[in-house]
Amino acid sequence: MSGAEAAIPAVPADSRLCAGPSDTQLYQHHENDVALRHLDPVSLSMARMGRAAPLDRNREHTVTRALTLTETAATAARPVGKLKSSSGSSKAGHLSEGWPETPPGADPLPGQLDRWLASRGAELVAIRRHIHAHPELSGHEFETAALVARELTRAGLSPRMLPKGNGVMCDIGYGERVIALRADLDALPLPDTKDVPYRSTVDNVCHACGHDVHTTVLLGAGLALAQLAERDELPGRVRLLFQPAEETMPSGAPEVIAAGGLKDVAAIFALHCAPQLPVGLVGVRSGPFTAAADKIEVRLTGRGGHTARPHLTADLVHALGRILVDVPSLLDRKLDARAGVSMVWGAVRAGEAANAIPIEGVARGTIRVLSRDAWRDVPELVTKLVHDVIAPTGADVEVTYTRGVPPVVNDRLATAIIAGAAGAALGPDRVVEAEISMGGEDFAFYLDGIPGSMIRLGVGVPGAETKFDIHQSAFDVDERAIGHGVRIMVHTALAALSAGAF
Repeated sequence: MSGAEAAIPAVPADSRLCAGPSDTQLYQHHENDVALRHLDPVSLSMARMGRAAPLDRNREHTVTRALTLTETAATAARPVGKLKSSSGSSKAGHLSEGWPETPPGADPLPGQLDRWLASRGAELVAIRRHIHAHPELSGHEFETAALVARELTRAGLSPRMLPKGNGVMCDIGYGERVIALRADLDALPLPDTKDVPYRSTVDNVCHACGHDVHTTVLLGAGLALAQLAERDELPGRVRLLFQPAEETMPSGAPEVIAAGGLKDVAAIFALHCAPQLPVGLVGVRSGPFTAAADKIEVRLTGRGGHTARPHLTADLVHALGRILVDVPSLLDRKLDARAGVSMVWGAVRAGEAANAIPIEGVARGTIRVLSRDAWRDVPELVTKLVHDVIAPTGADVEVTYTRGVPPVVNDRLATAIIAGAAGAALGPDRVVEAEISMGGEDFAFYLDGIPGSMIRLGVGVPGAETKFDIHQSAFDVDERAIGHGVRIMVHTALAALSAGAF
């Protein structure tokens, strides 16, 4: 939206992180350490489920080498968006060996956590790159979940695996009131086309939606909050929810809820990577944030025949044309325009021969809705409209309407808390208004039961020539966003625990 975009301040050129030789050595140490830490021949997740899964040693050796930067000290000293490969070609790797202890204009975290976070920056980036190099599809996030569980256990916490072993829940601190923080673990069925050392090692599977960043941010926030809990400085209990299967239906949020993920939870918060926002900015919005995303299939059957005599047939191609044009148009006029309804067809199929009217045809599409009330009414309304439009054609019709995810509608108070926390974490001028998205997000399932809010974390590289969107094979992030995300989530948890308003 133009208003928000115009309000986005430019990131100062001198804010781009550079790394000296000592930073490079530290980073290489952390990347090797992370890679070697997860070379366990039997994964924790498989072991918990009673199955042994030896890793491919050759592939793991390749990944370990890929995770070790070979950049020279001079190369590492260049700004984050200007890495070069050994052949001299430009790459999309956006390196950040550390972050300032407290960003200008921001409030410091308690317990000197800013200093702790700055010291762990290289390790968190290495964890993100390890996850990026080992993506797992929805429902199969066993190794990613095992990695998260091992890191939390090393910090003295007691993570619990979801029943299927592909997700993790972990409580930090004590108290009856719980504030939940959620991240998603799964990757997409896309090839990774980036020329970076941490490129996916799995054919046609790629973290193209930033879930590797979400996971790393939540892990970092959990490790930071554990520092406070050890000193009895955490004013309540925080629950980390590492959720599988956000990208598919049925999705993973209901599994987390069924496993007790929301038990005693007063409010829940999450963030999502936003390449449209430059790193260092955060987008917030109260009310509708993302749309419900449903699917519809309309299947027509009828008497076919020669195109010379359509009056003797049920002309299915003509009938499909009416469905494609009339139903979305009528739907717009049956619902309040403020409901934010979008019906778009994505697939149409009928017949092969130019001179033959087919006996079967099908159209498939999506219906996206921003209003919860309208979303409840849409299936019955759309089905009736289809039948009404088809009735004069003589064709038989079957409508299959498949529910997807509900709309994400951010709670007003929860949004105020996370917006304030983002301002404290990065500085108030770093918080802008987020656009409404017609994409779907299964974070909505959590909001059906409790208040909460999702924000957008800027991950775009300032000055980058190519602007990428999520769900693109070449998608990558400015990794300084990891540190920003950790600070935001820690500030959010502390603010929500202290507010006592839920």
